[in-house]
Amino acid sequence: MEQVQFSGILSHDPAENPDFFNWNKVKIRYCDGSSFAGHSENEFHNGTYLFFRGQLIWKAVMDELLAKGMSNAGQALLSGCSAGGLATMIHCDDFRAKLPKTATVKCLADASFFLDEKDVNGRHTMQLFYKNVVNLHGAAKSLPRDCVAKMSPSLCFFPQQIVESIKTPLFLVNPAYDFWQIQHVLVPAASDLPDEWRRCRLNIQNCSSHQMDILQGFRNSLLNALGEFKKKKERGMFINSCFIHCQTWMATWHGPNSPKLNNKTIAENAGDWYFNREQTKQIDCPFPCNPSCLNMDFTQA
Repeated sequence: MEQVQFSGILSHDPAENPDFFNWNKVKIRYCDGSSFAGHSENEFHNGTYLFFRGQLIWKAVMDELLAKGMSNAGQALLSGCSAGGLATMIHCDDFRAKLPKTATVKCLADASFFLDEKDVNGRHTMQLFYKNVVNLHGAAKSLPRDCVAKMSPSLCFFPQQIVESIKTPLFLVNPAYDFWQIQHVLVPAASDLPDEWRRCRLNIQNCSSHQMDILQGFRNSLLNALGEFKKKKERGMFINSCFIHCQTWMATWHGPNSPKLNNKTIAENAGDWYFNREQTKQIDCPFPCNPSCLNMDFTQA
């Protein structure tokens, strides 16, 4: 059996994971394609019946973990990155409801605050993508009822809508220049046919001043979308100005070379928030102001 190396927030090393190193940890492999939100009975496609039942997978995993002892937990944290972070937001309150009322239960979503923004050609690329996912998987049943009642379910798949309904304390880790969103939301390949953005999409250091102005606008859209979120006392955030995607499950979580805001790593800020040591709502200054950032370079890939 192949073993998966646990690092970052999953690490057992107190030097790498100071607040959660000695917790029981479970990694749920992503396998359904809709952040464990699918409800479809079946879809006939290319002569094959495909079953999208992510919601049932989530329930089965939770039932097994509760039976193995999670039902006695005194502290719990549901976390995920990218699509896993979206799953964290979708299922955060359900996770809270399954655990003892006396337990401290919170959620942390990493690199998953996907924006409902037009791409550089003015197309709603992400809206169309989410519409296809929600329709194929029948995911509307897993989304906030109050949201689905007033707008298209595909719009309710965007985190900005989901977080309005979450009652459980939630912490967001997100780079303001998330390379996945830049490459798939803002400048998807189909919208860059002349390859004007190719060098910028692969390395933020290669962006022209005009392209950086557009990226700064994208950052502003993220901060605007978080406007209501940051007003609530029990919520926290770590929004740095790095060209990266996931940061909690790798060395960027905590270490001498990890990204910092106000001289604290992501792990230290998340720990302060979880254990109520202090309120944590950190927002970085615009790129390229933070020398502690790890900025990805895909030009050699």
